[in-house]
Amino acid sequence: MAIVNRTPDSFYDKGATFALDAAVEAAHRAIAEGADWIDIGGVKFAPGPAVPVEEEIARVVPVVEGLRGSGAVISVDTFHPAVARAVIDAGAHVINDTTGIHDPAMAEVVADSDATIVVTHSAAEPRTSYPAPRYDDVVGEVIGFLEQRVARALEHGVLAERIVVDPGHDLNKNTLHSLEITRRLGEITSLGYPTLVALSNKDFIGESLGRERGDRVAGSIASAVYCVLAGARIVRVHNVRETVDAVRMVGAIEGWREPLYLKHNISADGNEPWEARRA
Repeated sequence: MAIVNRTPDSFYDKGATFALDAAVEAAHRAIAEGADWIDIGGVKFAPGPAVPVEEEIARVVPVVEGLRGSGAVISVDTFHPAVARAVIDAGAHVINDTTGIHDPAMAEVVADSDATIVVTHSAAEPRTSYPAPRYDDVVGEVIGFLEQRVARALEHGVLAERIVVDPGHDLNKNTLHSLEITRRLGEITSLGYPTLVALSNKDFIGESLGRERGDRVAGSIASAVYCVLAGARIVRVHNVRETVDAVRMVGAIEGWREPLYLKHNISADGNEPWEARRA
């Protein structure tokens, strides 16, 4: 899942894809680099002034429309049911709700469509600060929250096969919390829903390695690989090509996917057709 933000103040790219043409171009570039999903955001998660719903819709709908027919899964990062309805009508396939269905009306909008919803753990009211978060057992509490919000989705008619869960690395959590979630991710994947992890360039990686925001690619990839091996099946990233290569290599090692070709030590000249190489 590649990240494309139409925000002037996104934490990673600082507004580099705020212009519509830049956002659509970045999305197509990500697809060319191997992204299966494009996640479009019109408002950042961090605390800040409210963005009017009409403005958020104006930011994200044109990007959704620009990606129709691309072959990619199109998701939109929003917690507003009205935005969700607008982007689903425009062709989005997934709603990525970082507030974990804070508003039950979000579940109703998704249930009234063919869309999938990502249910993410976060503890604060949308776009408000949550200083010094404390958990007695962060993984247990994340699991309890996800179970409760998945139940909310089901009660409002969302089909189980259209639910994805996300433990919410760094969302209202400190670095030790995010590391423990990563280490115990298997407990979250055991819920039985496809698990998304959004790790890319986050502060828990920077604090673990002493790296600033622009120098966290290696740590992000290591975290992604660890989570995939623990059962994560969707990885939300900024650095698409590097992460795609890392995850595809995991797949080849684990036997989930075939190598693209075989040549090394296959024959004297290495010129057999593909069928002969696989024999």
